[in-house]
Amino acid sequence: MAISQYDNSKCWTYFEGEWRQGNPALMGPWSDASWLGSAIFDGGRAFEDVTPDLDMHCQRCERSALAFGLTPLKAGAIEELIRDGIGKFAKNTPLYLRPMFWAETNFLDPGPVETRYAISVYESAMPAPKGFSAALSSFRRPSYEYAPTDAKAACHYANSGRAVREAQKRGFDNAVLLDPVGKVSEFTTSNLFYAKDGAVHTPIPNGTLLNGITRQRVIKLLRKAGIEVFERVVSWPEVLAADEVFSTGNYGKVIPVTRLETRDLQPGPLFKKARELYWEFAHGG
Repeated sequence: MAISQYDNSKCWTYFEGEWRQGNPALMGPWSDASWLGSAIFDGGRAFEDVTPDLDMHCQRCERSALAFGLTPLKAGAIEELIRDGIGKFAKNTPLYLRPMFWAETNFLDPGPVETRYAISVYESAMPAPKGFSAALSSFRRPSYEYAPTDAKAACHYANSGRAVREAQKRGFDNAVLLDPVGKVSEFTTSNLFYAKDGAVHTPIPNGTLLNGITRQRVIKLLRKAGIEVFERVVSWPEVLAADEVFSTGNYGKVIPVTRLETRDLQPGPLFKKARELYWEFAHGG
């Protein structure tokens, strides 16, 4: 999902009071974000003329910025700018919606942190739900004592990147990371669900995984449909023995796992139900 793949006509970024096409320069070598990792972001989606839970993504963006000691726009103002950006594209264009806030100066110093922001809206196709393969990573998710896990922070993705590269060297698309005590946390960039004997299970938020907005929505939708969903401590052997495994996340929403280590899996009925329910919700059903 690298921004370099998008041409100027497919990306607009709001920065310093105006919309700019392409990939504009936002910071320099002395910006605290560029060398101290003091940046947060969030991601929303526009597709098929809907923007599901955009308000919740903007609210989380504001919370993440506050957790970093930044001074963000209010969630409503973030959403207003994003919707302005959506209007620059043809109707039904699949878009990724990414507000960012970062520290320009004073991130490690006492006193108010100088905060800057940018809102990027760019064309990004929704991935087909064909599924992905995953392996257990040797790397782990940190807990709140070791990293700012209360924010959707850019600095977390260095760990995700090395886990993905490790998995790809073994012939897999993605990786499952455990938490510091050896229990399942999540995939590198999305939340993990598995189904067993007609019920759905997912790791309980414990300060190591992002309690994703799509995750929360899918749990509510499944429960409303009468399907049991257990948020609890999950072990890796339980996932390996599952009837089906799937992920939830903003980029692809609900995607099945088709290979887990040496096991081949099929997209199962509870994955299909979760995706169906999500699409119904997104379109106002």
